[in-house]
Amino acid sequence: MFRLFYWFMDISLVIPLYNEEESLHPLVKWITEVMSKHNYAYEIIFVNDGSSDGSWDILKELKAKHGDLIKAISFRRNYGKAAALDQGFEVASGDVVITMDADLQDSPEEIDPLYKMITEEGYDLVSGWKKKRHDPITKTIPSKLFNAVARKVSHIKLHDFNCGLKAYKNDVVKDIHVYGDMHRWMPVLAKWQGYGKIGEKVVEHRAREFGVSKFGAKRLISGFLDLLSLFFVGKFNKKPMHFFGTLGIISIAMGVIALIYLSVMKIFFDMPRIQDRPLFFFGLLTLIIGTQLFLTGFISELINDSRVKENNYNVKEKLL
Repeated sequence: MFRLFYWFMDISLVIPLYNEEESLHPLVKWITEVMSKHNYAYEIIFVNDGSSDGSWDILKELKAKHGDLIKAISFRRNYGKAAALDQGFEVASGDVVITMDADLQDSPEEIDPLYKMITEEGYDLVSGWKKKRHDPITKTIPSKLFNAVARKVSHIKLHDFNCGLKAYKNDVVKDIHVYGDMHRWMPVLAKWQGYGKIGEKVVEHRAREFGVSKFGAKRLISGFLDLLSLFFVGKFNKKPMHFFGTLGIISIAMGVIALIYLSVMKIFFDMPRIQDRPLFFFGLLTLIIGTQLFLTGFISELINDSRVKENNYNVKEKLL
């Protein structure tokens, strides 16, 4: 029987959306049916990422109908999926936080097995794997390439890093700040925060019923750029001087060696006009670059030491 009052929350569903007005009513109906069947205490947190259609009006209707089961946040403009997830994670109170897309391509029937993998099998994070996809080859082939590179670089054995259907312990989402397009790399971010038990589950991928895909070919390029950025930040976030300082030492050493060589040749072998030689300018240039890298490292350390977490998303309205 459906429970009206809870002392605790089993599941928080975080659902980002952008122009998905047709799918919201059937999605909520399907979710409530699944949750009632399993008698879960739950909340559905929608984050409207600056939709230009009637999505927000429909969310207001759903809030009026379902009360506290529905929470909704609306951005004034489109910030991207990572920003939407980050805002949803902030208000999520369930023991397990499950993310899914609003386009009905993710099946709510997967909620129960994902929840049990977290609560009964002890996983920190479980990522969905859309093994059988209803997408064109122009999307599936780049996705396979992207995931192969991601597995190689991250050493996390997942087949589908970008699957929107994931389950987390609540502690995981509270410890991770998602920004830019880093929602693709949640397993990597979790691993770096010390959450090492990461699992995978084959999930149903349904054909799109309404609207069009919000992702284009540029996602492949941006994904690899994000990967480079992620690993730089992850490796040197707490110690930027190690990166810039090392490069500075190498650059300065090259400059010193070049200038010492020219000095020796001038003093002992009477080399004429060393100031006109390319090696002289190379030595000066590397000394200057090395000094700049050192200064960059020091400034980065100062910024890192005083940095605080800030969210700069312009939230228009909340229904909590």
